[in-house]
Amino acid sequence: MSEGFTPESLGAKVPTVPGEHARLHRGVLGLLDIAAATMANIGPAMSFYFGFGFLAYTAGVASPLTIVAAGVAILFLANTLSEFTKVMPSTGGFITFVGKSFGARTGVTTALLTGIGYIAAMASVVAIVGGFFQILLQNYNVGGLQSVPWIVWTLIFLAFAAFMMVRGISVSTKIAGFFFAFEMLVLVVVSIVALVKFHAHITGAPFDPRKITNGFRGLAAGFPLAVYLFIGWENSAALAEETNDPRRNVPRAVFTSTLIMIVSYLLFAYSTVIGFAGDVNKLSSNLIPFITVAKGVVGAAAFFAFLAGMTSTLGALIAGTNSQARLVFNAGREGLLPGFIGHVGAKHRTPVKALMVFLGGTLLIILVWGLGHVLGNASASGSMSAVNFFAESSTFGTILVLVVYGLSNLALPFYYRRHHPDLFNGFRHGVLPILGLLTILVPLYYLAKPGQPTPYNWFPWLALAIIVVAAIYAFAIVARDPSVGDRIGSIVADE
Repeated sequence: MSEGFTPESLGAKVPTVPGEHARLHRGVLGLLDIAAATMANIGPAMSFYFGFGFLAYTAGVASPLTIVAAGVAILFLANTLSEFTKVMPSTGGFITFVGKSFGARTGVTTALLTGIGYIAAMASVVAIVGGFFQILLQNYNVGGLQSVPWIVWTLIFLAFAAFMMVRGISVSTKIAGFFFAFEMLVLVVVSIVALVKFHAHITGAPFDPRKITNGFRGLAAGFPLAVYLFIGWENSAALAEETNDPRRNVPRAVFTSTLIMIVSYLLFAYSTVIGFAGDVNKLSSNLIPFITVAKGVVGAAAFFAFLAGMTSTLGALIAGTNSQARLVFNAGREGLLPGFIGHVGAKHRTPVKALMVFLGGTLLIILVWGLGHVLGNASASGSMSAVNFFAESSTFGTILVLVVYGLSNLALPFYYRRHHPDLFNGFRHGVLPILGLLTILVPLYYLAKPGQPTPYNWFPWLALAIIVVAAIYAFAIVARDPSVGDRIGSIVADE
């Protein structure tokens, strides 16, 4: 069987019934495991630390309402993912769902868009792991370590994360879950204590729609970043094969995780606005507003907030790579991408080659970005910060991921009408996915609209070029091997 998964098999046929070597460690994760991994992937501390300042800048004192709007949009998407998983749990996630709905060419195109989009988004996390540790060292003036370039710390932490991921999904998921539990404890405690200490500034303004700066325009301008706060909500779907009872547990994990994150972000956002006494100009000009609030509570709170940021970045790196690399792995296993990616390590039952390709791609993006800055403007050393890269790479990755989200929403009614007409429900399989598609168009518009500063102004064109190349690749693969379409979704997680 193994000869079906050689490096030469770009379009090679994959066995309809895969050998045991092609299966992951089935059923080793429970509901709590995948829910914790999903929230660790979201990385609330990391995402909120570097995202909320911009939300406050665009939407003003009522910026928490941007989070509410984004949360509702994610719930629409959660419905789509859950409805697909109930009838076809797959490690391929959106790739499988879109491919089964629209055919082989669309499936292969989606596989490339998903892989590149998630690699770009994860590259931002890989960079910020080292970047945030450098910020921590500089804040506490630790010996001469604060002068060590952030990329050095990034490589050290990445090596640790890769080792844990190769060790097995159960071990790495528990570590990511532990990191998540720590960051949430710190964030919640600091937020509550801040509200108690700064109670004199408590007001209902952060939840008053009339307080949104520039009305709907202000809300919509921050909407793409608010959606990015939740990226990773779909983590559990890619863990379906390793989850017991995935048809039931994956939907439960998706909705539970999303709802917990909505409530948590609102608490963090409200306490941050109150901690700055409603002064959004001061808040938005701060690099990490939440840590400034923590310092205002007590010095020790700031230290734990820094530690929460570290555990958050590491947890997001481990949990995110675990799930997103599995999407690429499954595409290789089913022949949509080069077959060698579909290899499973015999000892720990992990997709080692897919993990290495995924993480190697993140480092390649960081390298190209660094060389571009050096060759383009060697004097702009400040632009080489991990924080800048985090913003740029996450923005570009989000564009491609949003396209995949949109395709998935569009696919749901077609899939149920074609494959499960007896189960079709007009509201769940028609109305909700269309609403989800419409909400995706808002952030896509604001990420692609003209007039943005460099390099953001050419991200939409780069995304369009990738879509075109992916489509050409898909046509070539399907022309070479028309049976690709039969293999999409052929490996069902619990069968």
